[in-house]
Amino acid sequence: MWALSAVGYRRLGTAAALATAVGGWISGKLPAHDPWGLWVDHGASVRIPAAVLAYAGLTVLVVAWWQYGRTAATVRETLTTLAWWTAPFLLTPPLYSADVYSYIAQGAMVVEGLDVYTVGPSSLDPAGIGGDAAASVGHHWRDTPAPYGPLFLLLSAAVAKTTGGTIVPAVLAMRLIALASLVLIVWALRRLAREHGTDESRALWLGALNPLLLMHVVGGMHNDGLMIGLMLAGCALALRGRWVAGSALIGLAMMVKSPAAVALLFIGVMVHASATGPQVRRWAKGLLAPGLVACAVAGSATLVSGTGFGWLRTQGVAGNIHTALSLVSDLGLGLGELGRLLLGTDPEPVKSAVQTLGLAAAVVLIFVLARRSMNGHLPPVHALGLGLLALVALSPMVQPWYLLWGLVVIAATQQHGRVVTVLTVLSAALVYETHPAGGTPAFGFALAGIAALVATLVVRRTPPAAEPAAPVPGPRSAHPDAPQAPQSAEAPQGTA
Repeated sequence: MWALSAVGYRRLGTAAALATAVGGWISGKLPAHDPWGLWVDHGASVRIPAAVLAYAGLTVLVVAWWQYGRTAATVRETLTTLAWWTAPFLLTPPLYSADVYSYIAQGAMVVEGLDVYTVGPSSLDPAGIGGDAAASVGHHWRDTPAPYGPLFLLLSAAVAKTTGGTIVPAVLAMRLIALASLVLIVWALRRLAREHGTDESRALWLGALNPLLLMHVVGGMHNDGLMIGLMLAGCALALRGRWVAGSALIGLAMMVKSPAAVALLFIGVMVHASATGPQVRRWAKGLLAPGLVACAVAGSATLVSGTGFGWLRTQGVAGNIHTALSLVSDLGLGLGELGRLLLGTDPEPVKSAVQTLGLAAAVVLIFVLARRSMNGHLPPVHALGLGLLALVALSPMVQPWYLLWGLVVIAATQQHGRVVTVLTVLSAALVYETHPAGGTPAFGFALAGIAALVATLVVRRTPPAAEPAAPVPGPRSAHPDAPQAPQSAEAPQGTA
């Protein structure tokens, strides 16, 4: 197969990102009304070719990323490549999702004094602040209360108030938050990679340069990027013994999206390992202390925001929206429809029960991973990544970018192996699942399936990674007297 240098793939990927951005400018998720006239619909005759251009650019970008991972690029080269590939998306309209309009509308609701945890964006005055954003929100979410924490709502409110809710500056301000999240992810990835003895450039390749992240954190401005960045930074501090500050950052991450709370369990493992004194005291400190710090931060953020504690009751609203990527929802829906056909029963209780069982299974797996980590079989941060992947796989609602929750963590802790191979293949496939305008067309799933098949065949034809000459060191303990956690014993596999 043809091969270029790291610089060659950087240039190829930049051209591909530019094509994706140009196509997305016309076929992306355009607002219902843009008073500036920059992001307007030019009709299907232009929109369809633009979408084809965006998909073609995305395909070349995936190939450039895949091949770049096979070069011996340095950290500096990878950071430069990341900057080049990110630049074309800075001024585009929202790509692959309309969620940013919800963020802006919810921020406007906070400014207007509306309860975002009771009513949806449709409650805004169409002629007032945030009216254009509310009109651009996907129909599933217009009457849906916010499932996000007070910290993110404060940021969204600041954007809405500063820009007056005007679409173009409001979206670009949200993209600045996304870029800050990317910077935080890069910072934390590098430090976690050092702690785990993994190659920083490789960690950046999988965890930051990944097209799935570029599309959905930079292009789509999903707040998952901010949650991941704060969570990773908290883990990085905890590994250096600063578990109080780390737990506080996890608390802030929870005030963006609640799945970050999983990290507290694994920070507790680190605290338990570093604690001294009787076993009961060590257990109590590990199980309670990080959670108490995070809860104090979460409570303070809630009081400062003035939005109230309604976020505690809205965490399940997303589960009401069926997404085909959720295996448990698909299974529950299938069983429910089967029961309706055979027994005439209501399918919804069956679907809900299966979703609940899926979440329960995810919780059990997370605790099993924490136990293995406490016994020294898995590094805590690596176990966290696996736990987040299990949570996503068994959640009642799954979006393509949810894979990033665990992927970015794994990128810092493991370079090769089955998990990394699967994540690489899924990254190459899931970028196709969503249309630049935010929909999930049937052909998107077909393209994702083709990409997964091609990527799997490429991986199978790639020679297995060479055995390392010396054991890779485990992560440094949060305390000099704490036991060192060994690396996972997975056999190395061929990767991109």
